[in-house]
Amino acid sequence: MRISAKTDIGKVRSSNQDSYSAGELSGGVAWAVVCDGMGGAAGGSVASTTSVRIISHTINECYRDGMKPSSVYNMLESGIAGANASLFDMAQKDESLTGMGTTCVAAIVAQSKVYVAHVGDSRAYKISNSGEISQLTRDHSMVQDLVESGSITADEAKTFPGKNIITRAIGVDSRVAVDFVEHDFDEGDTLLICTDGLTNYVSDEQIVESVKNTGCFEYAEKLVGLANENGGGDNITVVSITS
Repeated sequence: MRISAKTDIGKVRSSNQDSYSAGELSGGVAWAVVCDGMGGAAGGSVASTTSVRIISHTINECYRDGMKPSSVYNMLESGIAGANASLFDMAQKDESLTGMGTTCVAAIVAQSKVYVAHVGDSRAYKISNSGEISQLTRDHSMVQDLVESGSITADEAKTFPGKNIITRAIGVDSRVAVDFVEHDFDEGDTLLICTDGLTNYVSDEQIVESVKNTGCFEYAEKLVGLANENGGGDNITVVSITS
């Protein structure tokens, strides 16, 4: 597995409230966690870094070779639930952290499969070895709900007011619902995990074109640079895993 990763403050924000971690386990297994925090000057950073730490620890401690998909899901859900409980408890005890929360995408690539657990509007994509891109996650956001109800079109959603309002996040309630997806992952495929600082400024077509002419260890650097070239209005985090 070949991993590239980068986070950047962007051109507008005064701090970076994104966090990530990624690595490899025995048996050629790769994993990654990306979080995009929210909630005041300190709360967003606390939420994302705490969640990444807890979920990463869960993966490293609990993953075993040959785990069934249901067991992988239970592991990822357990890590996210642990992060949620920790953030919720911290916010109850510290008034300055009230309202903090974070999105999350946590992924395992193993045995020609990719397993993704997610909360919020950070995304996971698969770019096939033939150059086709597909979004694996569904945004938990107000604008996505409007698109699915037919109230607005996908094109209108790109500039819709309040498009960054999410309907689900780690830490804001005592419990959090986690979505889980599983897909085939073939030789030469790339898993791309990112915050909306990338997807709000770089189109799917630009993502594909960018990685097509770039070495896999430079994917994250190239895409973060492109998001900044296109405005850089938010923190940007990208992790790629190529089989």
